[in-house]
Amino acid sequence: LAVHLAGTCVDHGGTVLNYMQVTGLVKSRIGSVCGVMAEDGETGDSYTLHARCVVNATGVFVDEIIRMDEANSRRLVRPSQGVHIVLDRKYLQSESALLIPKTTDKRVLFAIPWHGRVLVGTTDTQMDTCSLEPRALAEEIDFILFALKNYMVRPPGRADILSVFAGLRPLAAPDNDDHTGTKDISRKHYLQVSSSGLVTITGGKWTTYRKMAEDTVDRAAMVAGLERKNCRTEDLPIHGSVADVDDHDSLRYYGSDADDMRALVSRHPEMGKRLHKRLPFSRVEVLWSARHEMARTVEDILARRQRALFLDAKAALEMAPEVARIMAAELGRDQDWQRDQIARFTELARGYFPAN
Repeated sequence: LAVHLAGTCVDHGGTVLNYMQVTGLVKSRIGSVCGVMAEDGETGDSYTLHARCVVNATGVFVDEIIRMDEANSRRLVRPSQGVHIVLDRKYLQSESALLIPKTTDKRVLFAIPWHGRVLVGTTDTQMDTCSLEPRALAEEIDFILFALKNYMVRPPGRADILSVFAGLRPLAAPDNDDHTGTKDISRKHYLQVSSSGLVTITGGKWTTYRKMAEDTVDRAAMVAGLERKNCRTEDLPIHGSVADVDDHDSLRYYGSDADDMRALVSRHPEMGKRLHKRLPFSRVEVLWSARHEMARTVEDILARRQRALFLDAKAALEMAPEVARIMAAELGRDQDWQRDQIARFTELARGYFPAN
């Protein structure tokens, strides 16, 4: 969804910069935020980008940006970790999801059919620090397996897990910032405008992202002194959207882009070959993502475009060399780059094996 939202932005005239890290804020003589300093993650080159308004929508990392504006500001985010495990489809031989209404910590647990596998989750663990690559805790995995054992004919064990992954929720910290458990914190979004005009949004969730965007842009337009206009995105189709989807088409997730991908395969038949016997992904998807979806690394492909790492960590690891080879040919990289990418992805993938 995030990739197709970026594509929608480009479709409507926006400029999207990938691997560009904000390193500081630019302020005017009167102390108003009027831009950012940024560094290219690939070249190390630095840039100064000016703007009438800067929006801090960086999820669990919003406090890092806020401290660039006000060093002693209170934290706005209380991060919470959620862990999921992925199992073979045989553990849920139904098209319906399984909902466990009450776990030992008074949460719900679900098991749903997902890309030919079973996705089971989730946990809610308060975290004191944030990482770009959060790792599942052993006790979180044990919690999920324990909750499942009374609801499945054949309870899964650690050896049955194909992949385990964690994500961080950017929950809006309560005003009193007490020690309320994260499962009791509201999932609503929260907007703040600092005295310097930095607009920050925290909290929220994927299911309300359009409302979050509308509220944020309305506030940013007000800060920038722009003419107020009605929101046009409530029913805006996302890049690639199509009316009818063939559930048996391996390229269905690309929507309207699938026709162009099939045209590539007709010109280069080898691109239609699958990357791994246990997963439906093909070589053309690697080429397409590098060419049209800003994929720059093997991790981008196997974790952020194809989901292979989340579906079957071992299979993803075995796919890495071929993905690196295809990307190198498309991006003009050498064999040293390929070896480095494979090594980096191997290190990353280790965190998705439950034994680790």
